[in-house]
Amino acid sequence: MHESRYEQPRNNLPRGPSYLHHVLTALKLGRADHFRQALRVTPRTFDALVAALEDDPIFFNNSNHPQLPVDQQLAVALYRFGHDGNAASVQSVANWAGLGKGTVHLITRRVMTAVLRPGFMQSAVRMPTQEEKEDAKRWVAKHSCHRWRHGWCFVDGTLVPLDERPTWYGESYFDRKCNYSLNFQVRHPLRALSAH
Repeated sequence: MHESRYEQPRNNLPRGPSYLHHVLTALKLGRADHFRQALRVTPRTFDALVAALEDDPIFFNNSNHPQLPVDQQLAVALYRFGHDGNAASVQSVANWAGLGKGTVHLITRRVMTAVLRPGFMQSAVRMPTQEEKEDAKRWVAKHSCHRWRHGWCFVDGTLVPLDERPTWYGESYFDRKCNYSLNFQVRHPLRALSAH
């Protein structure tokens, strides 16, 4: 027991065929709608992300163990990020990709490390120009609450899933997707509505 550290025999979980390969070949080339359903981005956006991330040192190692290609690692991470509940469990993602659970965890860490590097963030995330802000303000004044016209950046309707049903008024948190969640809205800049 001291040598093996396991009391019971370890049986490997047989892996089924990977759906990952099908998504990156058949769906990407012939069914962009299904590709987007699986990875939550268009094939064009996916290719741009791969091109922007593929030279990051996190995807290279000094050992003799080759990593998966960057497009496969990005696809695994995007699939995981684009699902919730049981579909986002490490085991479900591992089954979808035909990988081990530890590999899914490692891939997620690598992709997030690459995405959060200052170089990528500076090239991929930018604040809108003054003209873009003004266009957004005009749209808000025309299509939404007129008193919100000075806002230029809204995130509306985002559901944040809760781990369990809240004790107080739990039924109020049951959403259209049959989950318990909070719905929130973010407005920028933060100005008091009564001031305008």
